[in-house]
Amino acid sequence: QERPVESGGGVVQAGGSLRLSCVFPGNILSFVSVAWYRQYPEKKREPVAYITGRYATNYTDSAKGRFTISRDNAQNTLFLQMNSLKPEDTARYYCNNYGARDGWGPGTQVTVSS
Repeated sequence: QERPVESGGGVVQAGGSLRLSCVFPGNILSFVSVAWYRQYPEKKREPVAYITGRYATNYTDSAKGRFTISRDNAQNTLFLQMNSLKPEDTARYYCNNYGARDGWGPGTQVTVSS
C-alpha cells in the first residue's frame, strides 16, 4: 500500500515559521478531505487542520490564526504553513485522509525551541 510522504519539518526558534509538504500517492487528492495530524510522544495522533474537496478548511483552536492548510490537487500535494511557532507545537506531523485509521507515512518532526 502506497502511503503519503511528509517533508519540511525541522528545528526552529519560537516565533519562526515552517512549511510542511505532503505528497499523496496516486491521484486521490482531488475528491477527499485531507488533514494534517500531529502526535506528541506517547500520545494519540490528532488532527490539526483539514481541508475538504471544496477547499473548506477547519483548524483546532491552537492552530487558528497561525497555521494555514492548502492543497495542490494537480501535484497531489498538501501543505501546512506554520507561523508564530510555539514550543508546544513540537511534535511529529503526519498527513492523511481526514478520519484515517491506517496508511500513515513516516511523518516529519517539528521542533520549536524556546
